[in-house]
Amino acid sequence: MADILVLYYSRNGSVAALARQIARGVGEVDGMAARLRTVPPVAPVTETAAPPVPEEGAPYVSRRDLAECAGLLLGSPTRFGNMAAPLKHFIDGLGAEWASGTLVGKPAAVFTSTATMHGGQESTLLSMMVPLLHHGCVLAGIPYTEPVLSSTRTGGTPYGASHVAGPRDDPSPSDDEALLARALGKRIALLAARLS
Repeated sequence: MADILVLYYSRNGSVAALARQIARGVGEVDGMAARLRTVPPVAPVTETAAPPVPEEGAPYVSRRDLAECAGLLLGSPTRFGNMAAPLKHFIDGLGAEWASGTLVGKPAAVFTSTATMHGGQESTLLSMMVPLLHHGCVLAGIPYTEPVLSSTRTGGTPYGASHVAGPRDDPSPSDDEALLARALGKRIALLAARLS
């Protein structure tokens, strides 16, 4: 059984809900399993360290997770059209993995959530792709052979899975968003199986 790392930061639950849908898609591929992981929050002033294990949700990611994965899906809420600081902070600390080629040749994709339809989903997804390219990942998005991509009125882009939480910050993906997230997870798992 090969693992696909579904690594994300989620503050209000929307990105975590997308991650679970992505994990379902990964699980649809024989011989593949999703490994859900998150990153600790960061703050401008740190007086107390984050707990060694989160109180709820996925465990914190370790460097071993990156080495052991056959593929990677990276998720973050949008912060002014960019990934959130906790995820960027983690990525910025991966110099040793970059130097040793830990992620070279592994298929990867990205996912996000915003409060509004035009809240920077595509720029956030593109910003998360840049470090993956530096790490030598093989990037994949959602092709238009997924019919819902052409008809969704909520989230979902060719750059990756996405969710529109709305003004009430609803963490539950729409049916279209969930379907596209599962399709992205399945796509990365299938690519990992073909590349291995």
